[in-house]
Amino acid sequence: MSPDQPHEAAGRALFSLQRRERLMEELRAHGAVTVRDIAVKLGVSELTIRRDVNLLADEGLVSRVHGGATLPSRLDRAAAAGRPQSHSYAIGMVVPSLDYYWPQVISGARAEAEEQNLRILVRGSAYDAADNRRQVQALLDNQNVDGLIVAPDMTGEQGQELLRWLNALPIPVVLAERRSPIEIPAHRLEWVATDHAFGAGMAVRHLWQEGHRRIGCLTDSSSPTSPHVVRGWRQALAALKIPLEGSVHEDSAKQENGERARHFDHVLELCEKTGTTAMLVHSDTQAVAFVQHCVDRGRQVPGDMAIVGYDDEVAYLAEPAISAVRPPKQYVGKVAVQLMAARLAEGRMRPVHRIELNPELILRESSVGAPRVSGSGVLQESL
Repeated sequence: MSPDQPHEAAGRALFSLQRRERLMEELRAHGAVTVRDIAVKLGVSELTIRRDVNLLADEGLVSRVHGGATLPSRLDRAAAAGRPQSHSYAIGMVVPSLDYYWPQVISGARAEAEEQNLRILVRGSAYDAADNRRQVQALLDNQNVDGLIVAPDMTGEQGQELLRWLNALPIPVVLAERRSPIEIPAHRLEWVATDHAFGAGMAVRHLWQEGHRRIGCLTDSSSPTSPHVVRGWRQALAALKIPLEGSVHEDSAKQENGERARHFDHVLELCEKTGTTAMLVHSDTQAVAFVQHCVDRGRQVPGDMAIVGYDDEVAYLAEPAISAVRPPKQYVGKVAVQLMAARLAEGRMRPVHRIELNPELILRESSVGAPRVSGSGVLQESL
């Protein structure tokens, strides 16, 4: 071995340690990570990150999930340390994403599961009914779960069939941020969901109070949340006697960058024609892009166009920072576990529960010009 080789080996070991420390920082910040995203952030291969996850899991510091990792529950840590475990039930949880919106839902579910002495087994899926079913089936086949918390894709015939299948399972199922449509008689399914229509109405009323009399809506129809946002926007317009006819409502589903820029130009043209001075935009990733486009086209935000986003995942990163409706994501997970624990404890004698949680409106520069104290109970954030 050359004199330099021990130093090279020490350097590689140090880099590996730093990489795993960075992975743990991401987990503490977000509650869950995907192998793909961490590999991109750290500039290494996905295989390298999988090895890191396996090493950390062997040490009891993380829990492996499909496609990524989450922070371990108290019971996971006890098992890694060789201490006795006494969890009463195992709950499977299938969510459509591990990198947007859902990490906070998972975090809330895990925290409540520890309080309830339950074990949570998380699997990441996609916004696809067939994949949702595969992930649920894997939990049923391999993990012997006692209940399921699921956020399924409900679109099309596959989505409807998935709901019927979930409703017929011999174990209890709680939907998270989903509601079974009236045409599917899923009488056994329980759910906890954010009242997104109420959140949209809060945003519209805020913009009205700021003096806007034409308030448009820009959504993404591929998102399960958008129909509820549109419904709340329409209801608020009706309550405020703003004519729906002539109000700007545009869909930006799955448009590439060039197409999105042209579409945003079209939206701005419609706003000029109709005198629209404010927009509710779902999601806030799209709101960030729309704010940037307005600035690029010489529109002042909020001077020429006031904007409120929806989801509050990245809205604060924009310039100017974007006001946004914030769903209670951690509480969605928390309440879902509470529903499951009560169902498992009480059985079929317990009535089916379906719970809606109200979101908050976070005011920032994009709709008010500067933070201000409100007497209406609306939460303010300092910038």
